[in-house]
Amino acid sequence: MTSRLGVDVGGTFTDLVAVAADGRIEIRKVLSTPQDPAVGLFQAVDAWVGKGNAIEALVHGTTIATNALLERRGARTVLVTTAGFEDLLWLRRQDRASLYDLARDHPTPLVAREDVIGVVERMGPHGVVIPLADAEAARIIAAVRARGPEAVAVATLFSFRHPEHERRLATALRAALPGVPIAVSHEVLPLFREFERCATTSAEAYLRPLVTEYVRRAAAAGAARGAGVFRIMASAGGTLTPEAAGQAAALLALSGPVGGVVGAQLLGESVGDGDLLTLDMGGTSADVSLVQDGAARREGAAVVGGVPLALPAVLIETVSAGGGSIAWADDTGTLKVGPRSAGAAPGPACFGRGGDAPTVTDACLALGWLDPGWALADGMQLDPAAAERALGRLVDPVGRDIGGIAQGIVAVATAVMARALKRVSVARGVDPRTLALVPFGGAGPLFGCALADALGMRRVIVPPHPGVLSALGLAAAAERVELVASLHEPVATLDQTRLATAYAELEAGAARALPGAVARRLADCRFAGQGYEITVPLDVAELEGIEPAFRAAHRARYGHDGTEPVELVNIRVVAERASRRPELGHRTGVGKPTPGRRRITVRGEVVRAQVWPLGELPARLRIGGPAILAGPDATALIEPGWRGTVHGSGAVVLERA
Repeated sequence: MTSRLGVDVGGTFTDLVAVAADGRIEIRKVLSTPQDPAVGLFQAVDAWVGKGNAIEALVHGTTIATNALLERRGARTVLVTTAGFEDLLWLRRQDRASLYDLARDHPTPLVAREDVIGVVERMGPHGVVIPLADAEAARIIAAVRARGPEAVAVATLFSFRHPEHERRLATALRAALPGVPIAVSHEVLPLFREFERCATTSAEAYLRPLVTEYVRRAAAAGAARGAGVFRIMASAGGTLTPEAAGQAAALLALSGPVGGVVGAQLLGESVGDGDLLTLDMGGTSADVSLVQDGAARREGAAVVGGVPLALPAVLIETVSAGGGSIAWADDTGTLKVGPRSAGAAPGPACFGRGGDAPTVTDACLALGWLDPGWALADGMQLDPAAAERALGRLVDPVGRDIGGIAQGIVAVATAVMARALKRVSVARGVDPRTLALVPFGGAGPLFGCALADALGMRRVIVPPHPGVLSALGLAAAAERVELVASLHEPVATLDQTRLATAYAELEAGAARALPGAVARRLADCRFAGQGYEITVPLDVAELEGIEPAFRAAHRARYGHDGTEPVELVNIRVVAERASRRPELGHRTGVGKPTPGRRRITVRGEVVRAQVWPLGELPARLRIGGPAILAGPDATALIEPGWRGTVHGSGAVVLERA
């Protein structure tokens, strides 16, 4: 069988979903290999190929760039910038890391201060202010070469409008330092705002050697296994070729979590619900996002590991509340969860791989939510005794018994995730009570009802394969290219011909990068005097619709309209080429299984719950809480006061009773 594969490398497990030509899906799950994520990636692929299957395309979600930023293990980077602006990465925007904590600092920039070189040149908004002399360019090349960099970033003033000086420097550097990646700001981010452009270009240079080598090895290993196509998920929700990913390393900073948002969109389509809050709770963290009208919410910038990246990205909020997050007590005996995680090695204590720290997974097992007789990836069995021993380490410092400790860990993790869900919804003017919650990942469906209650939500959608929804999203993700250009003019004085020409140039570039794709026009707008923009879609045939579209978007987000003139700041073209859509199931109303029963603890009460096989339930089956839905890749909990109905897709739609 020839299939399209999506492989998601998580902190604890690596998930594979194979989508066949007829839309049917198969899943595989293996333990991740933190020392080299590619090992776990191809362990999952080999387990599938070994059964005589063939690969049409392999789509990979990777945390290689994310981890490099978090752990600060990228390339030694030299930054070349306009003289007088060498301290820009440290000055930032002169905001505090924490408004009321004067001792708190921003994370250290990726570039060492001694590796920042000022070049005597200057462009202004209308062109050259200080010319770049040949002797000065030669001095810069010699200074960069003397530092022996692994990568170089070039970010000078006003290069987004006048890139001539940057081009000269980049050409000379590439000739003088063959094999050393040179990231140039007008190529990486041709937009105004010096700090964001400089920080993003520095991050691109810092990540490029590591990412290029990783995707090269992964693509070669995929080709050796017969993969005709190998693509990498980008932060904006589309996929890139290995060559494109190597030249846009910073676009992979949220590659891993984005697949889950795409999978949630597919699930929403299948059940007819396009307004969703998503929760991907894996082994090391929980990632939350927002889907409105069937489209993932995107932001023009993200911050990963304290590093600002002014690149298009799906809105993702990450908190340390994964199944492997370690519980501990502070000096006052207060119970905490995270940020440390047991990860894949050794993993939670109940994994029996040498871990002894109490984790969220250990707490869920002690409460009876997980079945110790159910084998996880690679045949792993959960050990209840090991979980209780680990939880017992908190009895004295916290002053509660093991059951109380487990309940406390679950309550703390729930509160952490609820705050994150509010940040992507309430903080953006979206009422979560109007949305449905989609919990997925290995642990997410256990917390769906509790989180919905915390936010006043009345609808939870449990996917048919919640543990591998991210991999499913990868397999189904569209190929995507986004191009942007700075314009920055009042809408009232826009020259329509110039605007149309600018869009046509971007569309031509998108067509070259992704032939046959469907292109959309967007515009970044703001009221005069505002600091940031809102991106709005633009009808190709109605350019005069820019201002009404912006005002409507502004009212929706902020609850009011302005009287100031509207400015067009940037124009964007997004080109997408759809991939094969998976079938989430064709359930019938026959073959009702017989549920088992077991005692579990929910919110301090011991109750007798039905146990149903998630993934094997017939359509239209109604299930009242308390109940456990045990699947091959994840377990869901229906709490008392909730009831579920099995949808034809295999999803279980939970509603308040």
